[in-house]
Amino acid sequence: MNLTKLSVLLALGLTVSACGTSNRGLESIHQPVVSRADYAFDVYGGQGGLAPADESRLRGWFESLQLGYGDKVSVDTGGAYGGDEARRAVGQVAARYGILLQEAAPSTPGEIAPGTVRVVVSRLKASVPSCPDWSAPADRNFGNSSMSNYGCATNTNLAAMVADPEDLVRGKTGDPQVDAALSGKAIKAYREAPTTGTKGLKVETTGGN
Repeated sequence: MNLTKLSVLLALGLTVSACGTSNRGLESIHQPVVSRADYAFDVYGGQGGLAPADESRLRGWFESLQLGYGDKVSVDTGGAYGGDEARRAVGQVAARYGILLQEAAPSTPGEIAPGTVRVVVSRLKASVPSCPDWSAPADRNFGNSSMSNYGCATNTNLAAMVADPEDLVRGKTGDPQVDAALSGKAIKAYREAPTTGTKGLKVETTGGN
């Protein structure tokens, strides 16, 4: 299941849960929903990578998108001859922005012209639909349900602050390869660091000139 379908299912699930029901627990009805937008750009590429003019166009396109952390960059070669070299050239340009190429590109509308490759930037965005929501007050009679706006501020701030919205869907997997020496070095530095206050407290003065 790709991310777009998963986001739609998540949004539908939240809509169903909010219809005709009251929130009787500590879980907010309004939860962050992740959406994805794909931007495509075709450049000429083949054996030898990208032409200098097309590499310059690609950099300009990345700049216009303000490419940054959280964006996913992939290349659809369409089976073109020399596509691997063109993909490698695109990867070198993307690396200047601190981004590694994805293994597979999402499907995009339109055919890829012969002699070109398609660069796809997938951008994810997290938001909380229908917030703020003041449609229903808290249950004042029994106190067993929260008001409709409950959790909107917290979840909206979470959606705005998360660096990679995909983490809200899949989470972040750990690296299967663990460097014991690096971990031990960090623990050793923590244990041997002097405790705060051993050198006394810093004296501050409020005197003027």
